[in-house]
Amino acid sequence: MQTAPQLVLLFVVLSDFAVLGTTRLTTCIRALAFQGLLLAALPLMLASHFSTHVVLLGLGTLVVKAFVLPRFLTWAIREAAVRREVEPLIGYVPSLLLGVLALGLGFAMSARLPLPAGREALLVPVSLTTVIIGLLVLTTRRKALTQVVGYLMLENGIFLFGLTQAESVPFLLELGVLLDVFVAVFIMGIVVFHINREFDSLDSARLTELQD
Repeated sequence: MQTAPQLVLLFVVLSDFAVLGTTRLTTCIRALAFQGLLLAALPLMLASHFSTHVVLLGLGTLVVKAFVLPRFLTWAIREAAVRREVEPLIGYVPSLLLGVLALGLGFAMSARLPLPAGREALLVPVSLTTVIIGLLVLTTRRKALTQVVGYLMLENGIFLFGLTQAESVPFLLELGVLLDVFVAVFIMGIVVFHINREFDSLDSARLTELQD
């Protein structure tokens, strides 16, 4: 069973790179949904024993990250009639190279952190990598919906890092984080809808045209 969490974490990293290397928003959302599915499985795999807390955390993550948020984003791209991220601030090949750099940085940073004993060794490096890549997507893509995907990836990385303390953090606190993410994306969706209605575009750079 020790190899199962490692395989899941490997697929998390691959989903990070899938978002970095694609122009299609639907592919980004599918990768995000797949990542949510992987994150839902990890608490069950990493737990020393099954408990109501762990099961509810896995189920809550599955519902919110793998189904609710991806469906909401799919609705948003359908309403906005946008399919691709055409002109990112950083091209896709340089983005992938920066992703490789983020992976190396994640491992380098994790080696310097005082981590709890008995945890999956790849958990913290992958979480840091996902945070960095999420921030990269958030800051280098022009479409507001792609930026939402980057924000959710960043939060997924934080969630992964939080799994190092999953058995000591109350479930209600983790549920609150999931609800915060859902509310944040809901608000973002409303903003995206109004941007598209006003400017007929989801390019966040168009926000500079706003005037009092």
